[in-house]
Order: sequence, then C-alpha cells, then structure tokens
Amino acid sequence: MLNFTIRRLLISVPTLVFISLVIFLLLQLAPGDPMAQVPLTVPPEVKQKMREALGLGQPIHIQYWKWLVQFFWVEPLHLFDYMFNTVYSEGMQRVISWQTRSPVMDIVAQRIPQTLWVVGMSYVLGIMIALPLGIISAYKQYSIFDQVGTFISMVGFSVPTFFTGVLLIVVFSVQLQWFPSIYDTTHKVTDFSSLMFQIKQMIMPVSVLALYNAAQIGRFMRASMLDNLNQDYVRTARAKGLPEKVVVLVHVLRNSMIPVITVIALGVPQVFGGAIITEQVFKVNGLGQLLITAIQANDLPMVQTLTFIFAILIVLFNLIADVLYGVLDPRIRYD
Repeated sequence: MLNFTIRRLLISVPTLVFISLVIFLLLQLAPGDPMAQVPLTVPPEVKQKMREALGLGQPIHIQYWKWLVQFFWVEPLHLFDYMFNTVYSEGMQRVISWQTRSPVMDIVAQRIPQTLWVVGMSYVLGIMIALPLGIISAYKQYSIFDQVGTFISMVGFSVPTFFTGVLLIVVFSVQLQWFPSIYDTTHKVTDFSSLMFQIKQMIMPVSVLALYNAAQIGRFMRASMLDNLNQDYVRTARAKGLPEKVVVLVHVLRNSMIPVITVIALGVPQVFGGAIITEQVFKVNGLGQLLITAIQANDLPMVQTLTFIFAILIVLFNLIADVLYGVLDPRIRYD
C-alpha cells in the first residue's frame, strides 16, 4: 500500500503540471481584456505601463513559468513565513489578482471559512443522512420507509438547488420571517446570541445543499447495498448463525461502501469549490461566488489559481479513495 501511494503521488506531479498547462492555455485563448474596465480618461501610455505591471506584455511561456514558480514556490514560502514568522519570501512576487490588485491566496484564505461553514457543513450533514437512509431502504426494500425515502431522494436529486433555495426564502424568510434571506458574511461569533444568529442564517443554505447531497449519496448507498445483500457470502454468514445486525452492518456494509467511497471522495473538492448557484441565491461570499466574480471581471490569475486548486483536490481525493478501497476490502491489493 505504501509503494502504491508513493507511485501515485509521483504520477500526480506530471499530471498536475499538464492540467496547469491546459488551464493556462485555455484561459489565454479566452476573449476579453483585463484593461477593458479602466476608465477612458486614462492615457494610453499609462494603460501600457499598467499592462506591463500585470505581466501582459510578456510571451505566454514566460507568463506560464512565472505563474508556476509563484504558485509552487513563492506561495508555500509565504505560508511558511506566516506560520513561523520568518522572512524567506520577502521581496518575491506573488500571484496577484488583476481585479483587486491583491494576492490571490490571501483572498482565497478569506473566503474558505465561509465556504466551509455552509458547503462543508451541508456535505457532512448530507452524508450523515444518506448512509443510514440508503442502508435501511435497501434492507427494507419496497417497504413504506423505502418508498418514502426513494421519493424524497428523487425529489432532492431532480429539483435544482436554485428552485429549492428560492422556495425556502419565500416560505421561511418572506412569509414566516423565521430566517434571514441573505447570509451575512461579516458576522462573527463571539457569544451565545451571535452563535444562534450564525446557526439561523446557515439553516436554509445548508438544508438546500444537504438535501441534494443526501439524495445523490443515498441513491448510491441503496443500490450498492441491494447488490451485496443477494451475494453468496451473505447467505453463508447467515447460515453460520451470525446475528443479522453483524451480517448487515459488518459484512454487507463494508463491501457496499467501496463504490460509495468514490462518490463521497470525489464530492469533497466540490465543498472547497463552493456551491456556485446556492451561494448566489443566498449571497454567501464563498469560493464559488469568488470564481463567478473573477470570470465576469476576466481576472485570469484568480480563475486559473482557483481552477488549479480544484484540480489538485480532485487528484488528491482520488488517491484517498483508492487507498480506502484496500482498507475496506482485503481482496484489493496494490502490490
């Protein structure tokens, strides 16, 4: 397992470099000019100096190399300096946002807590709902619980989040006035009352996303459990006199979790990517909203940095899922 993990990590390096090149070239070919929003009263020579300051006048391969150095060397050094109060990155050029003229990673660090508060919490809640729902639905197939759970899963998976988000706002914010319709990203939790307000403003966006995540993962969990409940090893375990709870929760569940682990692991990068539509509906100032703003402003450093971070997370959690396969199923070996 250790050799497999090391090999996968080594293979991931050229994979990520290739992905970064593709992202960079695609964004370079995209239409638009970051200087388009500069007022017309600015003289042309000033605009030219601004373009040179942003690195727009250099060849593409030089821009790409500088971005790689900044992302893989300068930004980690800056993080190290911040954590240990050193000055190794002093004077080095960081990845700068064209829109805000500030370091991209500083903005990302500011937005991550908001995304984790809402999207991360909804993903954890969705998993906690989906796993027992799928297990019980499969074990009690065609029962009333299974039919109700399947119906709710179909609704949660089929209805778009922008519809359920607006519906909750109309019912619980406009009509009942129980929860705020707009998420206050400037709110800080300092005491019990501020904590209660934070919970109140999280309820609707977390519920919308948790319903969608639970519906998706629950459907996979139910299908995987049904596939394993009819296997020969289950009948053998029952014939040996094992308690039904041990058969279902130890033998069947362990094998059923293998495909579900893939779904859960590949869904984790979406947490950091943010739920773009839901963040727009509830005005959550997270990473999804940041990506939309950067695309609209043609902020290429911000867009390529965010998309590359998402690519890193996808590769990483693919590796984690593969390792968990071997942990869950002793038949899987990577030697």
